[in-house]
Amino acid sequence: MPPRTASDPGPLALVVEDESGIADILVAYLQRDGMRTQRAVDGPSALRLFGQLRPDIVLLDIHLPGMDGVDVLKAIRSDSDTPVIMVTALADDVDKLLSLRMGADDYVVKPFSPAEVVARVRAVLRRTGARPAETRAAPIRVGRLVVDMEAHGASTVDDDGTLHPLPLTLTEFRLLACLASQPRRCFSRSHLIETCLPESDALDRVIDSHLSKLRRKLQDAGQEGLIETVRSIGYRLWPGP
Repeated sequence: MPPRTASDPGPLALVVEDESGIADILVAYLQRDGMRTQRAVDGPSALRLFGQLRPDIVLLDIHLPGMDGVDVLKAIRSDSDTPVIMVTALADDVDKLLSLRMGADDYVVKPFSPAEVVARVRAVLRRTGARPAETRAAPIRVGRLVVDMEAHGASTVDDDGTLHPLPLTLTEFRLLACLASQPRRCFSRSHLIETCLPESDALDRVIDSHLSKLRRKLQDAGQEGLIETVRSIGYRLWPGP
């Protein structure tokens, strides 16, 4: 996609919705709020447009012809951190948790207020606002751990500089990136939930479970003891002396 200029009306939203009436309303409200829009009516066309346009945010219906919205989300998350808001007619907690666990940034249930959807789009864009490519952040290095925020991956590094990628889930990466952003700082469980699982309504024990799995993967990679528990408070990344 060509670089954005000052004359561009705003962020580009890809609306993936097979019900034309709903899509029309969403597009109208988004454009009235100053955003650019593109539309897709099924999963395959959504992925094709996503690859061509690289939108700033995606509004993605779960129940689509040709390809389920959750599968579209999975395909998007395989190579991109673009914000995604899932839309569905079913207030089903299982679907909600599945989508959020796979990396959705928010979730709305039909029928909804179009104005509220626009407000959520703006909130997600503020929270996840991406930096321009020319200001690409350098990877975070903590001891033998390397966390690359732009590539959305983490690795361990040998003495000769060889990187060994860690097989992390999205939530595990978010937790590790948060801890690595300020080594030796203790992050409370509530802070980790708010930062890494903002829409999940997760309990403290859910964070404990994710951290346990993350520790095990770090231990398998030769990084035992890197994450410390601070009793009654939370966790910190402690790279040693």
